[in-house]
Amino acid sequence: MTELLDVVRQGRFRDVPGLVRELAPADRAAAQSGLKALRAEVRDWGWDRWDEGCAVQRALLVAGAACHGDAAAAGAWIAARDLRRWVPVPYEQVLEAVADRDPAWLGDVAHRLAGRSATARDDYPLIRELVRRAGCAVPKTDGYVYGWVDSLSRRGARPDLASDPQAPDLVPRLFETAEAAEGLVWRKDWTEALVALPAAGTVTRPVLVDGCVSRLLRGGRQGDVRFFLGLLSALELTADEERAHTADWAALAADAPSTVAGYALEVLSRLAASGHLPVRQAAEAAASVLFRTEKKLVRAQLSLLDRILRDDPGAAGELLPVVAELFGHEDTDVQERAVKLVGRHLGAVDADVRGALAGTAVELLSPVHRDLAAQVFGGLPAPAGTDGPYEELLPPAPERQRVAPAAGTLPELVGHLAVALRPGEPDPIDDERVLDGLVRHAHADPDSLREAVTALLPGVWWRDETRLGPQRLDGLHLVLAALLGRVDPGDLRRALRREAAPEACVHDRLAHVRLARTREVALRVRTEPLPFLLATPTWHTGSVDAAELVARLAEYRRLDVRPAECDLAQALLRVERRGPGTAAAAEAAAALGTPAGERLAAALLEGRSGYGPGTRVVVEVARPARARDVNRPPVVGAAVTTPEPPGMRQWFPPGLRALARPFAGTDDGCHCWGTVSGHLLTVLPEDRETLAAWLLPQVTRAVDDEGRDGARFLPALAEAGGEAGPSLHLALACGLGARHSEDRLAAVDALLVLATRGELDAGRLGRDLAELVRLGTVKVNRLADAVRTAAATGAYATVWTVLAAALAPLLTGGEPPRGLGEVLAVAADCAERCGDARHLPGGPPEGLAGTAARRGSSRLVVQARRLAGALEIPERRPARRST
Repeated sequence: MTELLDVVRQGRFRDVPGLVRELAPADRAAAQSGLKALRAEVRDWGWDRWDEGCAVQRALLVAGAACHGDAAAAGAWIAARDLRRWVPVPYEQVLEAVADRDPAWLGDVAHRLAGRSATARDDYPLIRELVRRAGCAVPKTDGYVYGWVDSLSRRGARPDLASDPQAPDLVPRLFETAEAAEGLVWRKDWTEALVALPAAGTVTRPVLVDGCVSRLLRGGRQGDVRFFLGLLSALELTADEERAHTADWAALAADAPSTVAGYALEVLSRLAASGHLPVRQAAEAAASVLFRTEKKLVRAQLSLLDRILRDDPGAAGELLPVVAELFGHEDTDVQERAVKLVGRHLGAVDADVRGALAGTAVELLSPVHRDLAAQVFGGLPAPAGTDGPYEELLPPAPERQRVAPAAGTLPELVGHLAVALRPGEPDPIDDERVLDGLVRHAHADPDSLREAVTALLPGVWWRDETRLGPQRLDGLHLVLAALLGRVDPGDLRRALRREAAPEACVHDRLAHVRLARTREVALRVRTEPLPFLLATPTWHTGSVDAAELVARLAEYRRLDVRPAECDLAQALLRVERRGPGTAAAAEAAAALGTPAGERLAAALLEGRSGYGPGTRVVVEVARPARARDVNRPPVVGAAVTTPEPPGMRQWFPPGLRALARPFAGTDDGCHCWGTVSGHLLTVLPEDRETLAAWLLPQVTRAVDDEGRDGARFLPALAEAGGEAGPSLHLALACGLGARHSEDRLAAVDALLVLATRGELDAGRLGRDLAELVRLGTVKVNRLADAVRTAAATGAYATVWTVLAAALAPLLTGGEPPRGLGEVLAVAADCAERCGDARHLPGGPPEGLAGTAARRGSSRLVVQARRLAGALEIPERRPARRST
């Protein structure tokens, strides 16, 4: 046993099997403690002993596998990650070391190793040999199947499945693993090998056919779906096999990826031609397929329904109402196809169905097709609500919500504090309320507050720390730790003298404001308690009411309290500067006769935060490090540079001086991504123009980056105060072209908020969109999706005004960008729904007539003609009112 441990320590793993075989079972059991101790020792070795450690761990793996008499312990030892060190496992030595074990033990170990998903694939050679020696059943775990496929894929020739004894057991499992084995996807000869198995008698055709269909129903990665669809096609299903899966083809046509859905529709078409597709199943499938986004599939489904109706006119009563739902499709070409299909088979339905179809046409059909529908139905009733001019009904404007006062009692404050300290993204307004509550109670009764908040310590990580540096904590944690005496005031004073790093991005500059303010609050709680905070927001946007701030300063003067510098500076950045009571508030602030009152009066009289207008530039926007790809061109977009605000650096305390630095329009060194914290937006809630300029690179990255939520903050920015100028509109334009739909939806919400509040400059937004499309920042298909979504809310006139300004430069600045026909379709729909097109704002876009006069039937030309027709009709029946 001693010799065995010496050999293992020397890393001589090839000598271990011979030594183990000479040990009695009792000696092997006794050696386990020494092996475990050596394993723990090697685990702590540093990089300087890497090679030595690898050799020792391989020897440990062999010795431990042989010395453990329990199969479970042996399997756990062999599969241990710390015994592998990224080097091949010595399988031959392991097999030699356990050669004297009985078959039942070997089979038990084999199945235990196969059940370990992390290592079973790598351990396939060992498991396979253990199974052969044990004569036990073949394991069917995912890892073992992956290893089996790998072993056959490494050989140069096509996998010889017919002669593989494991194939009957493992081939059915190929369709059941969590993900398809990699070898199936990148080795085309697997398809040929599997197709040949039924003829060889290895597996039956139903195993392959049913397996492919069930796997396609499950979905999965693109490569997985491609393989199983290719295998299904290669099997060349018989008519009986296709009929056996009729319900599955309908489900695949409705929900599967487009390639699979297209195959399923082809099968359904063959079934319909042979009379084996029940009308009920055809109707159920069509109800889903007709509303897929792939127009090719929609057209294929319409063709299938047309064939069914030609062969069975009696099915019209059940199928035509399904087709009529396409009268509300976003694509007017699809609407036209649906109307014509209904017209061809309308004679096969009774008067009740005919009336219902006509009502659907009135309710859903685009105005451009009303004449066609009138011919089909022999006249249409007037749409409801068309007895007057078009009226835009936008969503109601968001109302400002007043922030509730801070907790008045200690139990209430502790409850709010416990919620605020939970992990996760904190709510900035809730944080402000809790912070103000801590300050108020620390001023009124600090001893009771300390006793009350001590009950929260078991839930925080620093509960056992006796002294904490300010750099280790922030937010409420820092104030709480200072209150309990865990932070030294001297450390806080030194931290407050620090500015944000010169290379800090705008996210860090804004975040440093909150950090500096909480450090200041923590210091004042320990040394000079404040009665309350000046910068606590009045409204949910983070803004402070001017009259309320004057009242707070008046109370400070009455109590002879020295304002905290960072808190006062933050209050001045948050105060509302526009409104009917601004002049009176400025006069009252000046009458206080205090430096803080004079600064407030100056800020209110100036009417703005002090940041000047920015300058528009074109820049390359750096991606976050995780998204860099040498094969992808850089993102180019319009940006806004902001100058240094004059005089602001002088009155800003150190923690806020970074806000006075100029901004170059892009943050090349910024590694921030994802959503913008609400705390950042509440730093400048009354200057959304500056915030938009600073955060514009993040929105631009959302156009190209894999990450999501890059534009999610746009609605909050639209609700903020201050001017809605060029920077905000440019950020909104970028958001409308964001990569992910949730970011585009956020931009649509922001657009509607500005429109509802009367702050949207539609012409400016349209021109920004045209510039970004020309730069390549915004993709036309994404823009079309965004404006279509906005129009669907009923904001047809608003969307039209934006698109009218965007279309002119896009139609006259050279060859129109690819996909512009989709945008023209949205513009035409908006123009048609707005009633008398002569009164639409902006008039026909320049270049539209020339595009409409082109030859051909491309979508660009067809939709240009449609829009030109909508704008040139002298008298049009007003469309129904938006809802």
